[in-house]
Amino acid sequence: MFAVFKTGGKQYKVKEGDIISVEKLPLEEGAKVEFSEILVLENNNSVKVGTPTISGASITATLLKQKKQATIYVFKKSRRKNYRRKNGHRQVVSILKIESIKG
Repeated sequence: MFAVFKTGGKQYKVKEGDIISVEKLPLEEGAKVEFSEILVLENNNSVKVGTPTISGASITATLLKQKKQATIYVFKKSRRKNYRRKNGHRQVVSILKIESIKG
């Protein structure tokens, strides 16, 4: 059984027991979160596709921790102009464990 859901402007394909990282959620560690924007649901080789979402379906997950990803460096340079700029960015993500998929 798997499901495709949407959060933070991105779509994720998950199964029960998966551990995924999503855009930061404003919750405390150990909190339960429920997603109701389910786009696709597969159960015993029968696939349900939402238009745009499936009503009554939900995914329950537990927030394991909040962390920062690896640094992404942005470097700009103009030749022969002595122009160099280096900038870094670390995105904050939430690590979730998928507990159950209801559909």
